[in-house]
Amino acid sequence: MGILIGLEHVGHEWPGKHVLSDQTLGINEGERIGIVGKNGDGKSTLLDIVAKRLEPDEGSVTWRGGIHVGYLGQTDQLGDDETVGHAVVGQTPDYVWASDPRIRGIVDELIGDLDWNGLVGELSGGQRRRCDLARLLVGTWDVICMDEPTNHLDMQAIEWLADHLKARWPQSQGALLMVTHDRWFLDEVCEHMWEVHDREVTPFEGGYSAYIQQRVERDRQAAVIEERRQNTLRKELNWLAHGAKARTSKPKFRIEAARVLIANDPPLRNPLELKRLAVSRLGKKVITMKDVEFAYPGASAPVVEGLDWLIGPGDRYGILGANGAGKSTLLKLMTGHLQPTRGSVQIGASVKFGWMSQHLDALSDKEDWRVLEILSRYKHSYLVGGKMLSPTQLCERLGFEQREFQNFVRDLSGGQRRRLALLCVILDEPNVLVLDEPGNDLDTDMLAVLEDLLDSWPGTLLVVSHDRYLMERVTDDQYALIDGHVRHCPGGVDEYLSILSKASSAASGTRPGSAAASAQKPAQQPADGLSNAERRELKKRFDAVTRKLDKLRGEPDRLRAEMAGAPADDFEKLMALQQELDATLAQTSDLEDEWLELSDRLGID
Repeated sequence: MGILIGLEHVGHEWPGKHVLSDQTLGINEGERIGIVGKNGDGKSTLLDIVAKRLEPDEGSVTWRGGIHVGYLGQTDQLGDDETVGHAVVGQTPDYVWASDPRIRGIVDELIGDLDWNGLVGELSGGQRRRCDLARLLVGTWDVICMDEPTNHLDMQAIEWLADHLKARWPQSQGALLMVTHDRWFLDEVCEHMWEVHDREVTPFEGGYSAYIQQRVERDRQAAVIEERRQNTLRKELNWLAHGAKARTSKPKFRIEAARVLIANDPPLRNPLELKRLAVSRLGKKVITMKDVEFAYPGASAPVVEGLDWLIGPGDRYGILGANGAGKSTLLKLMTGHLQPTRGSVQIGASVKFGWMSQHLDALSDKEDWRVLEILSRYKHSYLVGGKMLSPTQLCERLGFEQREFQNFVRDLSGGQRRRLALLCVILDEPNVLVLDEPGNDLDTDMLAVLEDLLDSWPGTLLVVSHDRYLMERVTDDQYALIDGHVRHCPGGVDEYLSILSKASSAASGTRPGSAAASAQKPAQQPADGLSNAERRELKKRFDAVTRKLDKLRGEPDRLRAEMAGAPADDFEKLMALQQELDATLAQTSDLEDEWLELSDRLGID
């Protein structure tokens, strides 16, 4: 087993943060390494240094002579004006790549639904991601570096990617280095883990589960050592506290030893926790759906049909489905944001929904607000774990520092925005929690915090997520939305994937043109079943709604400013402005709902 890439005494610093210091590491043939750590601790920086996309401030990176290193970043470098086919296989002639079963399988699996001759600039974010992933995988590399490879992939595609990476190289050949927050994927693919923390990289043997076990054992041993040190510290402090006269008669080395113990007392670690908060009382009736059907105007098939579903207090349900299957639409039907085209949805009188969408709608109109301004909208204190805590204290428990309270929402990282959005949802004290892709942008430690919080959630829980680890951890039952029908999956994600696999095998004989055939023709039938005319009409509506939203974007702030400047005794004007503000917010909400519905149907991420 030879070394492929070596890092010697590597260090790097970003403005305001030192992320790596004097790190010496090696990547050997046959190693499959997962990189984990908190957001901002330097995982992507380390990956970029290994791939020679970033020159470290200190130290050196050495590649073995003649090796080829492939890289997948969080953002792609594809040209908007190049075709999908050119972006994936470059100048390689069709007859060459189409005759290679390895490349053909990758193309069919990842981008078989895309127009081979279509322009990259016309793709959605998720489609571009799959295109970039296909570009990487069709290449022949000795080492592959991947940053969040499962982003925008559904569970079926994630499972395929895991199988592909496990079988990509013969045993003891090639090397894989990846940053991902998908813990199932880490466990399935990786045999080594690197934890980036406190400017260091700590290696662990085994996948994610083994890493967690080793880290727990490491922390346990550290706790034992710390307990012994604290016991010694207490004895020394007690010994020193026997009075001035006693202290002057004691040997100086005992006093110095006690001072060293005090000086080395470590700061309290940020626990990243948010214990159970009170929720509104939930009655016996939550959601009752009878013969529910919903179809978008002009659609060839309904998103949901013939659905009977009773959701009671304390139920914890996960909703599975492919991208574009209509999971978000189903959530909107269940919560009353959409009305069914047939059947009925009854919501209990005491139900209070808390909704965190994958687009973080609650923060979308607050980009220019500071974190502290947002927290000031809520109650002054909440009862948490027997103590009264303020929203700022709760925010600190979710990993924010006090200095970050003055940051604008627009300047927050993706993980910070998601944590803040989750806190805002919970501070409203709902009794039915609806989470649409809650794990996006969260690191593995923060995901564990989220799961601990949801473990103690006393109300009803509805979750849509492609993170199967989170899904199976926090929900008791999983239901799949397949071809407009909701199906219970007692066997969890494995049963759902088995259903899809059997359906795919049954349909393989009638499946529209393969990738090799698609390279010879200008277009394919879209996988969503929309005709070109239907898609054009939907795109026209989507663009119109987008324009309307752009026009309304600054209106609420303008009206609030006008209200602030109006005379306090001019009640008529204030009331008129308030009514105009309410109408604007309602119109914006309706347009945002329509925008999400259209983007869901068009497959725009």
